Amino acid sequence: MKTQELNLLVTFDAIMTEGSITRAAERLAMTQPAVSNAVSRMRLVWKDELFVKDGRQIQPTLFARNLWSQIKEPLQMLGDAVEPNAFDPLTSTRAFRLAIPSAVVDIAWYKLRKIIETEAPLVNIHAVPYTIDNGEKVLIDAEVDLVIGAGIPITSVIHSEFLFQPEFVCIMRHGHPLAKKQLTIKEFTDAPHLLVSLSGDTVGYTDQVLAQQGLKRRIAMSVNHFSAIPSIIETSNLIAVVPPTALEEAIFSKRIAVTCPPLKITGDHVTSYWHKRQQNDGGLTWLRTHVNQIIKEHAINHYKKLKECLC
Repeated sequence: MKTQELNLLVTFDAIMTEGSITRAAERLAMTQPAVSNAVSRMRLVWKDELFVKDGRQIQPTLFARNLWSQIKEPLQMLGDAVEPNAFDPLTSTRAFRLAIPSAVVDIAWYKLRKIIETEAPLVNIHAVPYTIDNGEKVLIDAEVDLVIGAGIPITSVIHSEFLFQPEFVCIMRHGHPLAKKQLTIKEFTDAPHLLVSLSGDTVGYTDQVLAQQGLKRRIAMSVNHFSAIPSIIETSNLIAVVPPTALEEAIFSKRIAVTCPPLKITGDHVTSYWHKRQQNDGGLTWLRTHVNQIIKEHAINHYKKLKECLC
């Protein structure tokens, strides 16, 4: 293979990974016109359009997708073989993309930013939308470098590290009849509930746990984001079962009352996931170590504080 064609493959891989010519230029420390010129040469050499405009985005052609599926792992392996740990955080200009829930962004991002400003001032970090359904796909398709979440199957190509397991709490307004240390199952199931449903479904994880006991609750209202909960809870008779990490400000400021549900409700393990192609990536190892440590330490401190807030 000619050196020119290998260079084109590297540029092509960056465009496919980033999904953008602009971001690919940043990743490669090239100018955007230089990357655009490389795309023109690719089209000439490989006799395919490769990328078509879709609004402000670009979409790869079938040829481009098939080509990338064949070259992305060999290119990564070649890079690892030549420079397995060639990452200097102080001088690196890499951009990392993480699929991460908004609640974890609230926990980790400001601490991570402090580390970056000290250790890696030229590194860029981008959070992208995360759902349980897309976690595995965005890793396999190299759309992100790291996923923080739950429910991704561990396979021969997906690596992981456990971070913490959330324990759900029951929240309500201060002065609510159920704002007490111990709730009965009847009090809990008879009360009108507020549900956070990102999907719009009116059955949540708590309902699945209750169903295992032959029980059911009334979902009187649902919302599609956690930030709406405190104002609704503190001005109504609704109660809600939530992962407390999603409502730390409202709970720790004692804006709302919090107690334990009458049955234990634990969420899926919160875990960091990455693809095996980046197992020896020095940059991702640096980032992953910091992110995982921040989240683990936060979880320990979080549950210490939570005990002080329980009714």
